[in-house]
Formats: sequence, C-alpha cells, structure tokens
Amino acid sequence: MFTDPGIMPFSTEDDSNLMISQKDKKRFRAIGHHLKPVVTVAGNGLSESVLGELSRALHDHELIKVKILAGDKDEREALIATLVKTQHVTVVQKIGHIVLIYKAAAKPNPALSNILRATVS
Repeated sequence: MFTDPGIMPFSTEDDSNLMISQKDKKRFRAIGHHLKPVVTVAGNGLSESVLGELSRALHDHELIKVKILAGDKDEREALIATLVKTQHVTVVQKIGHIVLIYKAAAKPNPALSNILRATVS
C-alpha cells in the first residue's frame, strides 16, 4: 500500500502518528477530492455514536472525509486533535470545515476501500 519502502507505516514511539510519504499523501488527496463527507461532527462533538460511526467508516473505507461543524477554528482544531488521538488516524488534508483522514485497515476490503478502488495513479 505504501509506495516508499524506506518509510515505515507506523512510528515506533507512538502508533497514533501514522507516517505516510508525501507521494502517498498526494495520491490520497487526489482520491479524496471526489469523496463526500461520510460523518458529520456537529453540536454534540465526538459522542460515542459519532466515534462508533467513524471507526466503522475507517475500517471499511480507510480514507474518509469528515465534516466538522464547530463554532470557530480553535474548536475545530481541538476536535481534530481529539479525533487523531482517539481513532489513531492521520490527517491528510484540512480545508475549512472538511478534514480528510486515513487509517490503514488490517485487511482492506477491495469492494469498500477507497484506496484499493481508486483509479488515480
């Protein structure tokens, strides 16, 4: 899945910081351009139901967009930081209220994974 063999997919100090190469990040942004947000974080923040849906979506699709409807930029950044810490994801891109996140699946499903189904090279 990773194109650069010199980059380890997981950091040895802290597995919550997934390290991906710039080439993979560029590819993921290209794939993510056509995706629609699958989860919306609104007034209740990261509730148990939202975290459960995020976990399910990441397990199925690996690369997803999340829409964060928070009051201001600082609140959005805090929600994103919490999301990274609790779900062990990598933020690929942030634009306004939309964040593109990636988490490698242990066994990706070719029918569901946005990475495996992508035709972008």
